[in-house]
Amino acid sequence: MPSTALRERTPVSVSGLDRFFKITERGSTVARELRGGLVTFATMAYIVVLNPILIGNVQDSTGAFLGGSQDSNGAKIAAATALVAGVMTILMGVVANYPLALATGLGLNVFVATGIATLPDMTWADAMGLIVLEGLIILGLVLTGFRTAVFRAIPTQLKTAISVGIGLFITLVGLVDAGVITKPAVGPVPVQLGQDGSLDGWPVLLFFIVFLGIVAMHARKVRGALLYGIIGGTVLGIIFQAAFHIGPMGEKNPNGWQLNVPGVPSQWVDWPNFSLLGHFSLLGSFTRIGVVAAVLLVFTLLLADFFDTMGTMVAIGGEAGLLDEHGNPPNTNRILVVDSLAAAAGGAAGVSSNTSYIESAAGVGAGARTGLASVVTGVLFLLATFLAPLVQVVPHEAATPALVFVGFLMMQQVRGISWDDMEIAIPAFLTMVFMPLTYSITAGIGAGFVVYTVIQLVRGKASRVHPLMWVVSALFVVYFAIEPIKALFGVG
Repeated sequence: MPSTALRERTPVSVSGLDRFFKITERGSTVARELRGGLVTFATMAYIVVLNPILIGNVQDSTGAFLGGSQDSNGAKIAAATALVAGVMTILMGVVANYPLALATGLGLNVFVATGIATLPDMTWADAMGLIVLEGLIILGLVLTGFRTAVFRAIPTQLKTAISVGIGLFITLVGLVDAGVITKPAVGPVPVQLGQDGSLDGWPVLLFFIVFLGIVAMHARKVRGALLYGIIGGTVLGIIFQAAFHIGPMGEKNPNGWQLNVPGVPSQWVDWPNFSLLGHFSLLGSFTRIGVVAAVLLVFTLLLADFFDTMGTMVAIGGEAGLLDEHGNPPNTNRILVVDSLAAAAGGAAGVSSNTSYIESAAGVGAGARTGLASVVTGVLFLLATFLAPLVQVVPHEAATPALVFVGFLMMQQVRGISWDDMEIAIPAFLTMVFMPLTYSITAGIGAGFVVYTVIQLVRGKASRVHPLMWVVSALFVVYFAIEPIKALFGVG
């Protein structure tokens, strides 16, 4: 029997898997990585159900749905959403060895659906082309090192305001899509509660049951609260429909289901249909809406994607104890390269930009420290491609509570804004309120940028404004005044 000293000098035998992912080196185990990957999937799998509802039921300016068809392609969107999330999350694990999962960006997909695809003369293919272009630009910024200059150009608290504004925006979208807030047919007010100033109907009741359930689970620190809320709400919706025969919303049935009528599916599993892949037009938007408008849209998408990723990867690294003395995670450039590719891949697949998910923190909390957890999450997403038919069962009223709750989570960042400093507080305020009140994320960012530069100018601090901010603010002025400018020069 070897002595204690000999045993201490004998190196611990580790597998090739352990060495590749540095599992032992980072203080983890294979079991913890597997568990962490499963937990991360459970907390973000809702996107496979939610994304088809958010972008699959919106018609572009030509009246076509995503994919160019005259019918909603929910199952196809779900399959492509799961496929891209699976492939890119596995790539994050293998290339960057980081416990970070990726999927279609919640908030960005709403923006693409309501703020880009519906613009005059725009098509879904053109909108997805902007996503691909944005992802390639971010990739270029990462590879050239220019990302640091871009990052420093925009004041940190304005970036925070953008995230908060997007949270308010998707909250409004969720409440409107659930029928909790509606536009009155007549009267001086722009919005109202319910269909006639009050709440009525089983679908609206389902919305509040699901929302309160998610809140309760979150308060109890239940991992996967959003996913469980959607699943539970769908089951309850099926029961409501079977018991009360509610039916779809219509002129004679104002309290019906907004979109999907829940019911037991005719099939649960099917071969995935990936025909949406490649449905994009890289530069089509430039001829349809003009160079200035297209550039501003790309910049808006770039901001949301690029800076959210920076914050997410640092937050995950901090919770996992992986940051160095300068607050940087290991393999930073590899993380950003994969994330940039994911943005472009999401557009090329027709499901909107893919980005890093803060829900990865749930997996880190369960023990994940390496990219093996990401590989596990990615494999589970690939398996989810076979469950795409289930998205036709989920009623809007069971899915939109998750949207509202994510809005709350994003709103929490508001504490990072110095409200006693008018130089930043006023631009931040306008950024946040313009987004939901104009139903445009672009308008919110533009309002904040322009007012920020004007305040700095009138207070004699113009030199503090990064040159890139001046350029972008000038572009936004042109963007806001594009119609009178076109009229001035006789452009139709």
